[in-house]
Amino acid sequence: MTSTSTPLSTWQDRADHAARSVTTLFGRKLLFLPGTHLGAVVWQGRHPGRPAQQDPTSGQDQARPPLSRLLAALRRARPAASLALPWHYWWQAHYVDCLVDTGRRELGGGATPAARFDGPDRPSAGHLASRLVTGIRIRNALTFVNNYYDDMAWLALAALRLDRLAEETRRPGRRRNAAVRASLTLQFDAACTDDLGGGTFWSKKRDFKNTPATAPVALFYARTGGHDKAQALLDWLDATLFDPGQGLYLDGARLNPAGEVVLERAVYTYNQGPVLGALLEVGGEANLARAAALVDSVQRLLTVPVRGTDGSTTGSVLRCEGTGDGGLFTGILCRYLALAGADSRLPEATRSMASRLVTDTAGAFWSGRRQVGAGEGRGRLEGKSIFSMHAAEPAAAAYPPGAAVELATQLQAWMTLEAAAAVTAATPH
Repeated sequence: MTSTSTPLSTWQDRADHAARSVTTLFGRKLLFLPGTHLGAVVWQGRHPGRPAQQDPTSGQDQARPPLSRLLAALRRARPAASLALPWHYWWQAHYVDCLVDTGRRELGGGATPAARFDGPDRPSAGHLASRLVTGIRIRNALTFVNNYYDDMAWLALAALRLDRLAEETRRPGRRRNAAVRASLTLQFDAACTDDLGGGTFWSKKRDFKNTPATAPVALFYARTGGHDKAQALLDWLDATLFDPGQGLYLDGARLNPAGEVVLERAVYTYNQGPVLGALLEVGGEANLARAAALVDSVQRLLTVPVRGTDGSTTGSVLRCEGTGDGGLFTGILCRYLALAGADSRLPEATRSMASRLVTDTAGAFWSGRRQVGAGEGRGRLEGKSIFSMHAAEPAAAAYPPGAAVELATQLQAWMTLEAAAAVTAATPH
């Protein structure tokens, strides 16, 4: 699956390359504020052979009052956090998580400037992640509270991991990270009720409980000492949203006007990931057995074939879910499959299967990448990579030159490459 022609021969090298590509193409300060960082929703390079579009007002700048010149500059610069652009809170939360992945590898390299993913003169991944959390708070109207409990759960998990990284590297920001944890824990406590027999509400409308909220909240509780709460949520998921015929977790449940429980039966890749993570975190014989069975079901039902140029099947990779929010889904699953692949409590066959799902999918993302060409960008953009939204499809087809590239899909590939780096580093050689 993996490319043999690239000098970036290890998963750590490839993950660093993905980190550099995403942060360079999408990373911005929030409205030019120092100490902040956010990911742009979309990056779009120039189509080769077409002249760059000129701002028709640029020649008038010197004649404008200073405020008008500033507003014109803001429009041209298209800062990621412009309030006119869509706000995807949970994309940014996973951006934090990816940076923490990279930061942990930097820590393994000694946490020195030489170990930094983007070179000794650039910020460390942990430092950039801390700026990103600051940017999220400012962009989110000076609060970490959001209308969606799943969004908040993803940020809480990322901030918890960032706090542990900050502790180990003696970096500042731990008081802020603790505030994130305290604030969002209150939100989760309010969202976990006895309605529908348990589980976590998806949003503050409080009319739908689902796996996307319940699973990461369960994982957060498990990682912060609330094992009983986590187990109760896992038991609710198993009783309410687990489909024994597929061995996978359905999307959610709601009450209809007649007071009957109605299931949303869609099966998404990412829902399986945090359930798997929570089962492993809480542990115990029953949970570990569930985790092993879940890995097997993912292998059987959530993979797609990879075909060679002659149409023959050359292997299989995890199914991807397209663009928009779905652009993150398979990367999230890979994050937690990597934990399974490194967990000695699971059967060897399960660990091997989980590891192979991660590395085969990461290999397909890597071999299918394309570089930003000289005609598409300038300066540091050239030579960075764009990854496909589908592991089984090359990036040149999914994102040809001049196409708009979404942050979610690039985070997905980066997350998968980080998962491959993690699972191979944890596997005895």
